[in-house]
Amino acid sequence: MNKIALITGATSGIGRECAIALSNSGYNIIATGRREERLQALQSKLSPSVDYHYLVFDVRDKAAVDAALDSLPKPWSDIDVLINNAGNAHGLDPIQEGDPADWDAMMDINVKGLLYVSKKVMPGMIDKKAGHIVNIGSIAAKEVYPNGNVYCASKHAVDAITKGMRLDLTKYNIRVTGIHPGLVETEFSLVRFKGDEERAKHVYEGFEPLKPEDIADIVHFAVTRPAHVVMTDITVLAGKQANSNTVYKDQS
Repeated sequence: MNKIALITGATSGIGRECAIALSNSGYNIIATGRREERLQALQSKLSPSVDYHYLVFDVRDKAAVDAALDSLPKPWSDIDVLINNAGNAHGLDPIQEGDPADWDAMMDINVKGLLYVSKKVMPGMIDKKAGHIVNIGSIAAKEVYPNGNVYCASKHAVDAITKGMRLDLTKYNIRVTGIHPGLVETEFSLVRFKGDEERAKHVYEGFEPLKPEDIADIVHFAVTRPAHVVMTDITVLAGKQANSNTVYKDQS
């Protein structure tokens, strides 16, 4: 049987492209997300030579996570690769003006959601003493930028959890990789700005941002290395992006 990769947040962006890339490399795919119609549509983009299963749940809902993963038929529960991709940013306000509901959403999805899914998958990897966990972080895990406060805190937590996982899981032959992208043109800014398409569009104007496929290529590379090779910590920026808050845009 092909190896199995479970990808959270697979309805769009990086998660969707990871599912496509890994299917093309022969992985059977379990895709998860909140939008069932997109999970259904994803199947047509995957290699026809692999099997596909999807689960509809919100990673911040622990009971839903547990129920969904417990529902996996036996062949599907033997997960080889977990890609914790589901994440979000809500708002871009100075901390004193931040909305606590936005804070809750970011901490619940970016941090607790990652933990809930990992908690269900890690025991199987430990039992067979093999597996690979890839946590999709952000350049915000490495730097703090103005008005990024709680979002940056959530991604710093992902970075710390990734390092902690590696310390605890390496003895079981489980590889742990953190990938920290800069500006990737996805629905990220549209969500951050709560549907303001004009504001979201300006984020990616005047330079060539990263594409979801770029990050999927890196994920694919990391998980297809030989078992004795671990890509531990990867930060990737767009060509005109110098750090989290410095982007050299065309002036024309």
